[in-house]
Amino acid sequence: MRKLTLLFVLLLTSVISAQELNCTVTVVAQQTGNDNNVVFRTLERQLTEFINNTQWTNKKFSPQERINCSFVINVLNHSNDAFSTTLQIQSSRPIFNSSYSSTTYAFNDEDFDFQYLEFQNLVFNPNQFESNLVSVLTFHIYMILGLDADSFKLNGGDEYYRIAQTITNYSQQGNVAGWRLEDGLQSRFALIDNILSPTFKEFRTAFYNYHLKGLDIMNSSPKKGKEEISKVVNELQPMHNRRPNSFLMRVFFDAKANEIADIFKGGPSINITQTVDLLNRIAPLHSSKWRQIKF
Repeated sequence: MRKLTLLFVLLLTSVISAQELNCTVTVVAQQTGNDNNVVFRTLERQLTEFINNTQWTNKKFSPQERINCSFVINVLNHSNDAFSTTLQIQSSRPIFNSSYSSTTYAFNDEDFDFQYLEFQNLVFNPNQFESNLVSVLTFHIYMILGLDADSFKLNGGDEYYRIAQTITNYSQQGNVAGWRLEDGLQSRFALIDNILSPTFKEFRTAFYNYHLKGLDIMNSSPKKGKEEISKVVNELQPMHNRRPNSFLMRVFFDAKANEIADIFKGGPSINITQTVDLLNRIAPLHSSKWRQIKF
């Protein structure tokens, strides 16, 4: 009986402690010329624990529902507690009735300067600026949560995007790059502003349809799935007509270009001549991938 009780307690503890993310954090410091400095490993370990052990939502996630993601911090310069870095983020979600996972977010944040002392406490306050280190990480965490939710339910990520927007607003007081309108068209400010703007409303609809109506039926009906993904490309055309070469269009295809090319290169044949022409217009940076599609 004691063994059964202990097993129940262990299982209950694992479910309770399971948070939303299954995140791998990697700190790369070769460019500093001192990549063996223990502070980089401490930072890596602390951030891994911070991201994976914090409860970011009020929803219950079972261990198998946790979102797989990675954060790669490339340290360019380090002096005392000052770090100048870039950050690469990637997340994915499983596709229904398959072993395949699809990239939902692939973002390279080039404005990631922060201060960090070894073993300092990492605290997230949803309504108050604590540090640029915490603000940048939590901004991208809520982008991951928002996009994941959008992929399962139309506009399902609203609450997470609003938190990302709040983080953006209060982080402007830190006087560091990436949080303000004047920081450019590919900043964190631009990303959350665009994704919540009616100007780019097709992005979230297309994102939902791509996953739920396209990828999630590929295993049972590959031809229908390909046809739905072809429709998604056409759904993005009004956004392109309104704002050619938009940042959000780049965000979408940075995550999906390789996958789309692979889908259209194989499997059952469908008429995609117009789709490929449109891909070349709305995502010309990936034209080498579109040339691989045979029809």
